[in-house]
Amino acid sequence: MPYQPSTDWQFEVPTSGSKRLPPDSGYANALTNQGYSFEVAIADLIDNSLDAGASNVVVHFLRDDDRLLSLLIVDDGRGMNDAELDAAMTVGRRRDYGPGALGMYGTGLKAASLSHAGALTLVSKTRTSRSGGRQLTAASLADGYRCDTVAPEYAQSLIDRYDGLIQWHGTVVRWDRVRAFETVEASQTDQFLSEAMHKLETHLGLYLHRFLDRGDLNIDIVVEDVHTREELDHNPVEALDPFNYRVPGKSGYPRVFTAPVEGIGHLKMAAHIWPAKSPRAEYKMIGPLAERQGFYFYRNDRLVQAGGWNGQRGSSDTHLNLARIALDLPSQPNSVFSLDVKKVGVTATPAFARGIEKAADHQGRSFSSFLKDAQAAYREGSSRTEVTRKSVIPPGKGIDPRIRRVIQEELSAKPGEDPITVSWITLPAQKFFELDRDNRVIQLNKQYRSAFNAGRRGGSNDAPITKTLLYLMLEELFSFARWEKKRSDQVDYWNRILIAAVEAQRDRFAN
Repeated sequence: MPYQPSTDWQFEVPTSGSKRLPPDSGYANALTNQGYSFEVAIADLIDNSLDAGASNVVVHFLRDDDRLLSLLIVDDGRGMNDAELDAAMTVGRRRDYGPGALGMYGTGLKAASLSHAGALTLVSKTRTSRSGGRQLTAASLADGYRCDTVAPEYAQSLIDRYDGLIQWHGTVVRWDRVRAFETVEASQTDQFLSEAMHKLETHLGLYLHRFLDRGDLNIDIVVEDVHTREELDHNPVEALDPFNYRVPGKSGYPRVFTAPVEGIGHLKMAAHIWPAKSPRAEYKMIGPLAERQGFYFYRNDRLVQAGGWNGQRGSSDTHLNLARIALDLPSQPNSVFSLDVKKVGVTATPAFARGIEKAADHQGRSFSSFLKDAQAAYREGSSRTEVTRKSVIPPGKGIDPRIRRVIQEELSAKPGEDPITVSWITLPAQKFFELDRDNRVIQLNKQYRSAFNAGRRGGSNDAPITKTLLYLMLEELFSFARWEKKRSDQVDYWNRILIAAVEAQRDRFAN
């Protein structure tokens, strides 16, 4: 039927042919400037590991003295052959995702990596294919999206380097020329690493907490000296479940509310009220409390939004700091919810707001009653008097992260204070420990190290009981402006007593 402008223009735009328009090389700038934070980018890569069936992931910082060189994410997933490596590194290629996949848009590997690194290298092997690799750089993208093939010998050597994790199959993602590393001054490397690792632990522990809690996934963050291969730091990521309280802030909770949402159907929401003034890391250490109230959206068990009201309320209300609601997004595509490419925020249409207004639990109570209960629990909890505990200089590297978390839960940190680290060094035989007060280090005599590790080589977080007791005993000594003679005498007799304890322990092992 011929085109009739007077009647057809308002219904459909006619076309008269088509042409292919490949992306200009300038699009690479947009690809590498997606606004990924460091920890969000790494979480996106670990999503790929989970989609590949990985059970173990290592985030590996390579360090040369005071310089950070590279970052690698290593997993024991099913791996990729040459064709799959090509597909993974093709810009703009969207693969088919299964119903339970965490990937969505097909851009995460490239965009997340090149937002932080000048070079992205992908090396992998499957049970039936040899090791292979591909590399993208800013220059190769500008050169018509060229992808370079990694030398097979290097690909195999990199896989072999991680033979404790990658046996029959697995993948290594390597970042070089990491922009954040290149801007760190030598004197600030330790501080930068400490902050970066803390943010990583918190973000990964929160957004992947369901996988970590079930034991489906183990994540370790490791720092290694590239020359000695010595492990300088090793932090396992612990789950941070935002609903992991022991006793609810109000009896009868959590409650499940059902919201009728147009385009989806009945959406279930688990409404929780935290106990007031909770010291738990899952409540107070995953970000500002006002930002963590509200909705927690999950997609295929992966947290994709941690707090916020999505238009249900004008702004955060301090009196709702105890209110958190867990929602699992529908697995099937829908027109109500959309997820941003970084997977840290959800946009909802007004249909969601209308559904919330009609939401009720099995007894007919409205969602607004939950908000009133949360506000009342907050007011009641704020009026309680609590025992005030002293603030402490926080523990740092060398003390197991699980112990550091409990200390942070139980004792508030003195603001602006550098943490106390614990390390093993060479000391005279009559010294079990020394204090480096200027650099905030408890130095332990490494000739006694084997007594606390049953003769095995210890890692950076070994001897947890001994290190924790020493931290609790010595922490306040780092706060004194003047070092009096009685302090030196105290350290001397502590050393003599502790060496006697080590000798007694050695005698027990010998017998």
